[in-house]
Amino acid sequence: MLMQNDLLTEINVYKEGATLLGNIYVAKVKNVVKNIQAAFVEIENRQLCFLPMDEFLPLALLNRSYDGRLLEGDELLVQVKREAVKSKEPVVSCHLSFSGKYAVLALDGSGIHFSRKLPEQTKKDLSAYFKQAGLKENLFLSNPSGEPVPVSAVIRTNAGNETDFLLIKEEVLKLQNAAQEVLNKGKYRSCFSCLLRQPEAYLTEIRDTYESQYDSILTDDPELFRQIQEFFGASYPEEVKKVQLYEDSRLSMSALYGLESKVKEALSEKVWLKSGGYLVIEPTEALTVIDVNTGKYSGKKSIQDTFRMINDEAAVEIARQLRLRNISGIIIIDFINMDRAEDRDGVMNRLKMELKKDSVPSAVVDMTPLGLVEVTRKKIRKTLKEQLA
Repeated sequence: MLMQNDLLTEINVYKEGATLLGNIYVAKVKNVVKNIQAAFVEIENRQLCFLPMDEFLPLALLNRSYDGRLLEGDELLVQVKREAVKSKEPVVSCHLSFSGKYAVLALDGSGIHFSRKLPEQTKKDLSAYFKQAGLKENLFLSNPSGEPVPVSAVIRTNAGNETDFLLIKEEVLKLQNAAQEVLNKGKYRSCFSCLLRQPEAYLTEIRDTYESQYDSILTDDPELFRQIQEFFGASYPEEVKKVQLYEDSRLSMSALYGLESKVKEALSEKVWLKSGGYLVIEPTEALTVIDVNTGKYSGKKSIQDTFRMINDEAAVEIARQLRLRNISGIIIIDFINMDRAEDRDGVMNRLKMELKKDSVPSAVVDMTPLGLVEVTRKKIRKTLKEQLA
């Protein structure tokens, strides 16, 4: 759970060893479905997964030389990019990536790139440092035939909080070694083998959360406390001091933060705003609809100023609710109608600004002629409701 200003901002429910997300396997193609430009592949325990053809890389093919075709029975390296959702299988990709706190190494593209959320001056300083260190020239792997394969490194937002650039460089090189090890093992391991199993999901969740969004990591479980300390101690020793064990026997940590009621609120259809307005959040099979209402608000502002104020407050709360409930895919928001163009632009900008705080990629697409705002958020994990079910 991520708490900010006494508000529950993010929550995920984990069962030990239950998630496949991020794991890398030697998969076997069960069948290729040309009319949907995809293939179905099997991984560990014969779990069936969906592979879009635009996520296939010839580099990943293990059993033969690539001749322009992907065939039934082919063996290839894949990584789970999206968990199984409802009746849909997990989604896999041959575009393997290796994540750290400061960087992500990917087997597609080449060179060094930067998160859009990093300050421009930080990007310039890091570029100069990497150039001096010769990092870009050394960013490549060897494929199973021994030929060099260029890779790309994306420097993450967390790098903006680090003044010692050597730590960032060392992490990139560490990820490069991990990627090479996977490619080397892939040549010799049998079908359905797991070549890289991610740490427990709660550990990667902590690692991937923006540093600027939390001051401490708190748990009341001594075993989890030990595991988190070990995880950070091995790779990010400077973070160990943030890990704390809650030991007050008089009041449980859950009661202290009112977690039970906060989770209940996170599953409610109606969300009240401080102004007296409210949101109605209704998930459907195809998309999620969010309606903004004036509710109990009674103030002295003009009607258009009232609508702008409630919509502005709603934009902030909607961004939080998307993270909290892990709502993904297509989201349609019906804000209260605003006559003034500057009010509409202001609310749209506020929504975009708030969505940038989310570590899951999301985007405000547009406002339709009917005044409905279209938002998309990348599907990675199940919704909170599905996780709790």
